[in-house]
Amino acid sequence: MSSDCDNPEEQLFNQSGNILISDQFNNRVIEVTPRGEIVWSFGLGPTNFTPNSIIGVNDAERVGDLTLMVGTGIKSGVIPEAPTGVIDNRVILVNKNGKIIWQYGQFGQTGIGYNLLTTPVQATFISCHKSTKNILNGTVLITDQGNNRIIQVDDQKEIVWQYPGRNINPSDQLNSPSSAEKLKDGNILIADNGNKRAIEINKRNIVVRVFTASGTLKSCSFASRLPNGNTLLTDSINNRIIEVNIDDMIVWQYLTNSELQSIHSPMPTRGLRLRNGNTLISDQFNNRVIRINSTVSILAYYGLPLKSGSGTIGPNNGYNLMTTQLGLYSPSDAKIIGDYTGITPP
Repeated sequence: MSSDCDNPEEQLFNQSGNILISDQFNNRVIEVTPRGEIVWSFGLGPTNFTPNSIIGVNDAERVGDLTLMVGTGIKSGVIPEAPTGVIDNRVILVNKNGKIIWQYGQFGQTGIGYNLLTTPVQATFISCHKSTKNILNGTVLITDQGNNRIIQVDDQKEIVWQYPGRNINPSDQLNSPSSAEKLKDGNILIADNGNKRAIEINKRNIVVRVFTASGTLKSCSFASRLPNGNTLLTDSINNRIIEVNIDDMIVWQYLTNSELQSIHSPMPTRGLRLRNGNTLISDQFNNRVIRINSTVSILAYYGLPLKSGSGTIGPNNGYNLMTTQLGLYSPSDAKIIGDYTGITPP
């Protein structure tokens, strides 16, 4: 009989510095070492479209030794494996053994009523910082893109806060929001994708700041507040990650389609600044995750080498149970475990 200590994967699970990747069209979330070795996964691959996978996963984060992840589903005509699309509107919290211990939203159902979502794309765990007996010991902030809202739900699946909520000002409404993060002062930073902006709202649901990169944003799929007070934005349509200061001026940027072998429009979905100053980028349709430094040199990548193609998704996609270096399929999110620079710590 072997002990947990004899199992290398047990020793590597949930280690600080590992990377949690939402491998979107492989319908899985994986945890990998800095070398790309897969040490944990949830989901059964690119041809499994059951509730045992997380279909079209867009976002994941580690909460203690649990994993919070968002199934967005797949629209018809996007990938050949699911020509008519698959509906998965779930935010789930799973344990190390892959058991779902909490869920909001439904597989195969779409809606706006109790315990229903429409194309959720991101979730942020907010700790209540006190001992309780509920399963979450906190709440979950959900970006419910198809319903143009941000909702905060508790362990009983009750909505305890939402935006826009009572704010009916036409200019403050959301259009296909893509992310929401709670800042240290309690404000919420929202990537308002369809309105080509990020907005910061206070506790009274009043917009206090707007970021458009001086009017140059064409989209905003993610936004995070950096320790220096600047804001990091992911402008997918312009294929770039940009940092703006408090005056909305661009002070740094990186284009993910600048390499010769890149497809024309890889549409990155996530740029996260790390504690050491590097930036981790989910280079979605280039089928890879990359880590770059401040001078925009690539330090590491996960996925197969780029292979230029004329389609909307690069031809270098792949699926492997052991390593990312034999393929990813449109990864939409990647986070370093233990590094919550710029985002809400659980």
